[in-house]
Amino acid sequence: MKTISGQNVSRFSFGTMQFGGKADETESGAMYAACREAGINFFDTAWAYTSGASEQILGRLVGGERDNVFIATKAANGKTATKEVIDREFTESRKRLGQETVDLLYIHQPDPVTPLEVSLEAVRPYVEAGAVRHVGLSNHSAWATMKARGIARSMGFDIHVLQPMYNLVKRTAEIELLPMAASEGFAVCPYSPLGGGLLTGKYARGDGGRIRDDQMYARRYSDAWMFEAARGLNDLAAELGTDAATLAVAWVARNPGVWGPIISGRSVEQLRPSLNAIGFDMSDELYARISALTPTPPPYNDRTEEA
Repeated sequence: MKTISGQNVSRFSFGTMQFGGKADETESGAMYAACREAGINFFDTAWAYTSGASEQILGRLVGGERDNVFIATKAANGKTATKEVIDREFTESRKRLGQETVDLLYIHQPDPVTPLEVSLEAVRPYVEAGAVRHVGLSNHSAWATMKARGIARSMGFDIHVLQPMYNLVKRTAEIELLPMAASEGFAVCPYSPLGGGLLTGKYARGDGGRIRDDQMYARRYSDAWMFEAARGLNDLAAELGTDAATLAVAWVARNPGVWGPIISGRSVEQLRPSLNAIGFDMSDELYARISALTPTPPPYNDRTEEA
């Protein structure tokens, strides 16, 4: 993937979910500048983020360097990926961003009712018109991804990018999605490399955050073994003289099936350890030590005795 000006897209990307929420416009601008200084030119947003403020702020920040950055947004977060929803949300997203073209449009969530053919047919005219340069899927299974690719190719375009959740305590993507992506040439840009902040160790310190404030995150990261893994990662970080967030992000990036993780934050100070992962050289030995902190997912056939 390349920007409009032909620059290569950075492996690491920045997720703007906090823009207009826990990060006001000034702090959002500071994080954007820190990312650009670190070499990130790939920015991820969505119609659903902060009631549209995320897209609006990102659009203003991109400003005159639009050709040099790569913008991804998403439609159909409510698990309803009909033509009506995709048309309405993508039209609104472009207005908020102040852009006629986005580099990457994801279908945000699988729709258990609407056929993939219908959802992809809704995207097709935008690809043909040049309003969407690349198409992606977020939160979709491996089988649905391959089905979608076949449908898209029959319509004259392709699926290029996948966005699953993936971190040290959420490793299901290792079973089928990441091997499939490596085999079939998908770029995988996982979200939540810090596990909702769990892997930074802040909850062990008594600090607040999404796992305390948001019921969705509280349910997602509720198991005691996850908190134990976070303590182990923090102990390892202390041993190495680095930050647990740096290790968590670098561990995700180290997986051969991952193109690059999406990092985020609500301030430059909070973001800095994740940015430090960009240049972190993780050895095979360290990768194995971190991986051993959590259970390795079973193989796709569940024959654990052969793993």
